[in-house]
Amino acid sequence: MEQVNELLKGKLAVLIAREIPMENGLITITDVNCSPDFKNLKVGISVLPFNQSKKTLDILKRHGSFFSNILRKETRLRKIPKFNWIIDKTEEKASGLEKIFKEIEGEEEEKEK
Repeated sequence: MEQVNELLKGKLAVLIAREIPMENGLITITDVNCSPDFKNLKVGISVLPFNQSKKTLDILKRHGSFFSNILRKETRLRKIPKFNWIIDKTEEKASGLEKIFKEIEGEEEEKEK
């Protein structure tokens, strides 16, 4: 199953880069998890800038059948699972924490002066 997940992750990354134009932004596949029965594929994505996440998610959902058709042609998988796109907020949370740490660091530098 891990090989299938990696195959689909790689193929989807290429398709997204090729088919979804992102001016001044970036879409990254963070996780792919196919159900054992090959019916569903959970695809975690990270979008930069973060405020483009909802719009990007809508675009990816609209392209689901298009991606399925291409994957059907490009892979030897008997069955292409249905995509369930999920926004991975790990990067957004990390960015928020980094901002807080910088603020704390700045406050500590102020106290030392």
